[in-house]
Amino acid sequence: MAGELATARCEACGPGSPQVTPDEQRRFAAEIPEWQVFEEDGERRLRRVFTFPDFARALAFTDRIGAIAEQEGHHPALLTEWGKVAVTWWTHSIGGLHKNDFIMAAKTDAVWKQEPARTPA
Repeated sequence: MAGELATARCEACGPGSPQVTPDEQRRFAAEIPEWQVFEEDGERRLRRVFTFPDFARALAFTDRIGAIAEQEGHHPALLTEWGKVAVTWWTHSIGGLHKNDFIMAAKTDAVWKQEPARTPA
């Protein structure tokens, strides 16, 4: 499965779509090791914080993540601050994690790898 998530496409899902199983979560998480699974408001979510040398670069990264979110029709929570961007993926309609969230986390990592002005997390 190595590298498959970043090239996969999100599938349409909605209420009634299955959340990832614990086994799927472990397999998918292995491909995005810097992301944390956490629970908020009773829902499992994925989060990673990316750091930058200034606000302008953090904002530009936010814009790039917004563009891929629009392409895939799946949108994250983005918190842009001076020198950092927190990206959180989960599927609102199912109240937790779907394979799409892991796909989008991998796509976010792919954008990050292309970032010329990134700083170590």
